[in-house]
Amino acid sequence: MIIKNTFSVVASVAKQSFINMKIAIIGAGAIGGVVAAYLKKAGEDVILVGRADQVDVINEHGLTIKGVRGTETIKVPALTRLDKHYDLVIFAVKTQDIEEAFTHNSEFLESTGLILTTQNGVQADNILSSHFERDRQLSSIVMFGATYIKPGEIIFNFEGDWIIGRPLKPLDPTAHAIAEVLGKAFKVVPSTDIMGQKYLKLFVNFNNCIPALIGKSMQETYADLDLCRLSIMLLKEGVEIITQAHIELVSLPDFPKERIYGLIKMPVDQAAVIINKTLTTLSKEPLYGSILQSIMRGKPSEIDFINGEIAQLAVHFKIPSTLNGKIVDMVHEVERTHQYYSIDEVKNAFAFARVE
Repeated sequence: MIIKNTFSVVASVAKQSFINMKIAIIGAGAIGGVVAAYLKKAGEDVILVGRADQVDVINEHGLTIKGVRGTETIKVPALTRLDKHYDLVIFAVKTQDIEEAFTHNSEFLESTGLILTTQNGVQADNILSSHFERDRQLSSIVMFGATYIKPGEIIFNFEGDWIIGRPLKPLDPTAHAIAEVLGKAFKVVPSTDIMGQKYLKLFVNFNNCIPALIGKSMQETYADLDLCRLSIMLLKEGVEIITQAHIELVSLPDFPKERIYGLIKMPVDQAAVIINKTLTTLSKEPLYGSILQSIMRGKPSEIDFINGEIAQLAVHFKIPSTLNGKIVDMVHEVERTHQYYSIDEVKNAFAFARVE
């Protein structure tokens, strides 16, 4: 279903120069909570849509954000579903939850002005394109990191760019105007090739899968050099697959594509040391990757949209995907059984003595 009758809504929003926008954020997890809290603090008219247990806590006690900007509690109105027209709706649920979130809020999405995705992977905009015309769709890449602790409590682990673009049409003044609004609370960078950058971000998120197997933080996981070596092998295979699929990576503002290509050209042991130093110092607080955060809450993870995206490309182009295919299956096993692998079990599964 494509929701029509929207150009007048978009034109109306643009006419107001995006002043006094009504913003709704669907998803009260790590990213949704951080975005809602700091946009509200910056003076924006924001509501947060979440589950009933989240909404009750947030309405009573506010959102408590700890981390790189200190600790503070910010009052943000919360609802269990959209209640009226909003000028901008930000989807901050995981990719696998987008369709459900759309259905749950569809009554007022028809009259909503603009839609912004924030998900990891490259499929979020394709999923929503069946519901919204391209003029309404904006896409983004979130380079800051956050961890969901419990309803109403989030750790903001590290700062980073929020990259905004148009997934299905050229960058336009509307995208720049939205970037200016969001820029009141975050460092926002407009992009002329958001999809090429999303593929690069896909590889930035590749490291999330291994902590999900063993149930440990990024820092604990990548203190083990063998697991750092495995992350490099997954990356090497992934880049080989997208190269054969003729997909071009596009540099992010503070993360050039050469960083990925440089890692995979190094000897594995040398590259593993870089992974070790980078990921064990990424945050003072324990950082749990997005895949593990879902598993810890008993929910399906986004593995199919990260390493699984590469595995599916491999199937389509008839390219081997031994490592990424295996790790996707193992993460799904953890989801099903609620049992993590030991570090030794992971090493044995990937026949470490033969991985060079």
